[in-house]
Amino acid sequence: MSKNLERKITKVGNSFAVTLSQDVLKHLKVTQGDEVKISLEDDGQIMIKKTVKMDFLDQDFYDGLQDLFDNYDDTLKNLVER
Repeated sequence: MSKNLERKITKVGNSFAVTLSQDVLKHLKVTQGDEVKISLEDDGQIMIKKTVKMDFLDQDFYDGLQDLFDNYDDTLKNLVER
């Protein structure tokens, strides 16, 4: 299903904004306070997706990933080339 919606650009302080209708919010499954990721595509299109939070991952997990990449980056790159 494809649906075309038109919105106006408004000025908010020193920035500009586009409001999202309830239909768009429901489609994205977002509410006030949720974060979204906006991707600017090469062809001029914009993609908006709900940001998926992974609160169950703690700082130790991220530190472990960083350690993995710091110590095994070349090994991982070599695996990709195989």
